[in-house]
Formats: sequence, structure tokens, C-alpha cells
Amino acid sequence: MQLPQVSIVVPLYNEEETFPFLVERLNKLMDESNISLEVVMVNDGSRDRTPELMLANALNDERYHCVFLSRNFGHQLALTAGLSVARGTEALMCIDGDLQDPPELLTEFYRIYKEGSDVVYAIRKNRKEGRVLKFMQHSYYRLVQRISNIEMQLDSGDFALLSRRMVDVMNKMPEESRYLRGMRSWVGFKQTGYEYNRPERIAGNTKYSVAMMFRIAFNGIFNFSEIPIRFISNLGIVTILIALGYFVYTLFKKFVLDIPVVEGFTGLMFTIILFSGVQLLSLGIIGEYVLRIFFQVKQRPLFVIKNRIVNKEIIEH
Repeated sequence: MQLPQVSIVVPLYNEEETFPFLVERLNKLMDESNISLEVVMVNDGSRDRTPELMLANALNDERYHCVFLSRNFGHQLALTAGLSVARGTEALMCIDGDLQDPPELLTEFYRIYKEGSDVVYAIRKNRKEGRVLKFMQHSYYRLVQRISNIEMQLDSGDFALLSRRMVDVMNKMPEESRYLRGMRSWVGFKQTGYEYNRPERIAGNTKYSVAMMFRIAFNGIFNFSEIPIRFISNLGIVTILIALGYFVYTLFKKFVLDIPVVEGFTGLMFTIILFSGVQLLSLGIIGEYVLRIFFQVKQRPLFVIKNRIVNKEIIEH
């Protein structure tokens, strides 16, 4: 059987409302494209009818390659599972199932890829989120770029076209706390941005909670920067200087100004709060690194595939 040139990887979690629209647009893209395509759908432990819809669709159309995970592992690991089994010989495209990542951009991405880019990543020119969320995302990307030890791409998510060799390298990276957009930046090769206006979800509600956003944001900061751990050293130096300054000030009051040194409750509380806060903050930052080491050294599989559907055939794992 001839393998597809490009695989489109789509992680899905409780997307029964968007599924018909997603399949309609993917079918139109595959019917009209002169590129040989397959769609790899990954069910990330959905609790609605998403698995049933995926099953029926894959058994009816051999262009769909479906992966069913044993439970919910999260967006980044579901996407990783899709990349690990996708058969595209030239490139793989990552999109979200809510159609905020228009699959129709594949044609333009593929053209740029053929011009010599290993990664064509989408830059979110306009977003439909609220002002506060947009400000936080805008600030976060610039913070990560500033403190990272590699060159990070601004305003870019996981929506991208990756060359086969890029994906092969990423599949060999066993990181448990995955931040895929950072990993592709780390790999290198030629990477080209493409601006687009990000539309609203086609239906349903976002599955990304604030906690999940912060979790991925922390992965981006702690996985690709030495700044947090170095911040502790700098903070320690600053607090020592503050303490020494206060000590010199106290001696100056006693021996130069001849003012009795009788410190009150306010000064005592300030000292306790300052040093306690510094210690707890330092422990928290160290804890983030220890937590990542703790999960990494267990060497558990990143995900567990229950079964797959390839060429209308169910394969048990």
C-alpha cells in the first residue's frame, strides 16, 4: 500500500459537537488536494460520543487512522501519540479538533515546506479570546522568549507542519513534561512562520482549563530556561544585602546618632515575612525541577494506546 505524503494529526477530547464539521472540512480538503493525505485522530479518553463517531468514520473511510488512548493523558501527550504512529513520508501537520486551526492552510504550509523549511508554524495574528487572556498570552510568549536558552517562536501554538525528519527527532525525545512547540524550537532546522487570523471554536466549549494553561506555561518556562533556578541565587544575594544594610543602619543609629536600638513588632514582622517568603519561594522553584525529575526517572510510557483503526481494520494493542 502506498503511504501518504502528509499526515494530519488531530487530538480529540469530548468533541462530539465539532466532529461532523471537522470531518466535513477534512474530507473536502482530502478530496480537492493533489497531495496524498491521511488523518490521524487521537481519542484522549473522551467521555462523550467522540470515540463512537471516530470508530464509525474510520471504518467507513480508510483515509482516517484512529488511535484510542486508554485514558485521558492530556493534549500534549495525545498529540505525541499521534505523531508516533502517523505514516506521512514527507511531513505531518498538527491541528486542534475545534477548527480554530483551519486545515485548509495545509496547502500553503506545504508550499512553504517544499521551498526548504522543516517547520512551518502558524502565528496567531488575531485571536477571539477576551482582553485579559490575550494580554496574558501575549506577555507569556515574550517572557519565555526572553528567558529561554533557545530561540522561541512568538504567538505560535502547536498548529504547524513538521517535516518527517523533524518528527523523527521529536519522537526520540522522552520528555514526560512535554512542551511540543519548545521541543521543535530546540531541534532547530529551518523554521518559517505564517500569519493567520485565528477563528472562534466552531461549536462547543474549550477543554483547556486555566489550570491546564498554567501547567503548559510552566513546562515552557522550566523545561527551556535556567533563569528560575538562577533567580534563587540572585534573590539570596539581594536578601543578604538587605539584611547587611539593615544591620549597618542599626549600628549607625546606636553609635553615631546615639539612638537606643529598641526594635518593635513592625520591624520583627518585616524580617520574618521577608525571609520566610524568600525561603518558600526558593523551595517552590526547586520543587518544580524536582517534580519533573521525579516523573522523568520513573520511565513510564508517555501514553498507552488501547487500540487503533488502520485501513478499516481494528488493531488491538
